[in-house]
Amino acid sequence: MRDSRRLFFPHGKTASEECGFSLLEVLVALLLLGIVLATIFQLFSANLKGLAASDDYVNAVIRGEAKMREILDDDTLDEKTWSEATQDGYRIDAVATNSSPERTENLQVKLLDIKLSIHWTAGLRERTVTLRTMKLVKKQI
Repeated sequence: MRDSRRLFFPHGKTASEECGFSLLEVLVALLLLGIVLATIFQLFSANLKGLAASDDYVNAVIRGEAKMREILDDDTLDEKTWSEATQDGYRIDAVATNSSPERTENLQVKLLDIKLSIHWTAGLRERTVTLRTMKLVKKQI
């Protein structure tokens, strides 16, 4: 007579004889788990690199906007080129050129095209952000 507390399978084996995984099943499961975890860690790593790069671009744009405000606040601005390097590794190049001299020759104002480039090195590559604007200034007589 069979024990009523034991669970029997159709082929006659008890649950205690059927439970568990073979060594091969455990190894395959660990292999799949390792592949999934490695993929997830690579995705996180790529996201962290992207965040660091975007942080560099944000800092460069902030510096560029501050310098652009300085340039635009200058009421005696004229055509010129200048460059400066910051202590934290950024180089700022700016150029102010007369944009449309033929269109403003009969006017008392001129239109200056201002181009500001911020350069920095990230790893082995040089990065650049360029900001452009225009300013209307009085002609010097």
